[in-house]
Amino acid sequence: MSKQPNIILIFTDNQQAATLGCYGNDEIHTPNLNKLSETGVTFDNAFCPNAFCSPCRASVLTGMLPSQHGVHSWIDDRKMAEWPSDWHSLDGLDTLPKALKHQGYATALVGKYHLGQPTSPAEGFDNWVTLEDGHVRSFYRNKIFDNGEVYDQPGHSVDFFTDKGVEFIEQQTEAETPFFLYLPYPAPYGHWPATKETDENRHTARYADCPMNSIPRQGLSKAAVDGYMLRASDASEHLDFSMLMRAPNDLGTLRNFYSQISMVDDGVGKIMETLDRLEIADSTLLIFTTDHGLSTGEHGFWGHGAATLPSNLHHAAHNIPMIMRQPGTTEAGLRSKLMASNMDVFATILDHAGIEPNETALPSRSLLPIISGSDLSDWGADVVFSEQEETRVIRTPKWAFFKRFEGAQKKFIDELFDVESDPGETQNLAADPAFAEIVYALSEQLAAFFETYANAQADLWKGGQPIQHSERVQYWRDTWGDDWQPVYAYD
Repeated sequence: MSKQPNIILIFTDNQQAATLGCYGNDEIHTPNLNKLSETGVTFDNAFCPNAFCSPCRASVLTGMLPSQHGVHSWIDDRKMAEWPSDWHSLDGLDTLPKALKHQGYATALVGKYHLGQPTSPAEGFDNWVTLEDGHVRSFYRNKIFDNGEVYDQPGHSVDFFTDKGVEFIEQQTEAETPFFLYLPYPAPYGHWPATKETDENRHTARYADCPMNSIPRQGLSKAAVDGYMLRASDASEHLDFSMLMRAPNDLGTLRNFYSQISMVDDGVGKIMETLDRLEIADSTLLIFTTDHGLSTGEHGFWGHGAATLPSNLHHAAHNIPMIMRQPGTTEAGLRSKLMASNMDVFATILDHAGIEPNETALPSRSLLPIISGSDLSDWGADVVFSEQEETRVIRTPKWAFFKRFEGAQKKFIDELFDVESDPGETQNLAADPAFAEIVYALSEQLAAFFETYANAQADLWKGGQPIQHSERVQYWRDTWGDDWQPVYAYD
């Protein structure tokens, strides 16, 4: 057995932590993830660096903020025909698969990619099995790109990718090769049309009569309507007054969403069973997390942080599940309250594999001292940072502060929430003179953080440009001029 630890990174798509049993949800069926939590380390305060799919995946694979790697929004694969040939948004950057492959690891992406052309492997991946759509349109009937082969796969995508992941694990175990399996499931997703499908999976009946009381029903948010109107004003995109506003009251959508979470749980269980069967659980770090959270009715809308205007990173869209387990290495049953980011996965994996990152200016922090129960006296500030184009966020155990960009013609107010006394983040204290010193201190921390880590070419607040797509094109043109536009690569 190799002394180098195997690494399995299981990623879900659009899922706040509160949708799992091990995070307190009593309506969801997730026995395998509950078991993973009971035998591993669970992070109760894990957050995403952005509330869109592509930026978070880029951050996990690079350890960088969106304002470093440049992917600020979802990669718009509707425009794939316009992309450069074999284009990948992270080309040229140091990534997890590249670093691990250099150290002798077999590397595989099996699942949703959403960072460039799905037709050919991104740098660092030996094994490449993905689906055509980054914007998931169905859990069934997907076109698959499988190491040079192209075919239609009619079955459920979670089951398909789980089986492909097991196949990869078995092959590398037989060859006694350390491996990195990146298994990003295209579920539970939560968006239409996928969650409006009438196809039944093996958990559909389980939720047929579920009252879905764990999904909040709140009044429609003005910020969500404003966000809808902004997108509807774009002539290139046709919208109806649909999912954003209606999903929290559409029981079919809600029940389908939960059934997809249970499908993911089955997949996680099969991966865990495979590690036990092959007797490699003790030599494999298994990480379960997601790209970002998802508002499921909280604050009066359904969806991402940029579904509102201004953008938000409220708890539901920001807080994510994150569980890590390697028996004999991680402390079983530990629940950490420390603030963590899934961006920290990058440094954690490299640290565990004994690899020094090539890039020194990284905000990613290794969580290895936490998961191994080591001394944390030198851990540093208990804080996480995130960004959503015109909104930047700092979170501490006490405060959540949303700082808005000030240079555009349209002004948005800052927001400060005392998350200890107001966990729902409903009372904005930013304009209250009694909290002026808190606002100032948090603003300074935010500014110092981005000054340390942001790349000028990717820093939207300084006129930088995003990779491929922005949800706020006109907003930034009003600020930086009509020539401002997304790019495909930096000089």
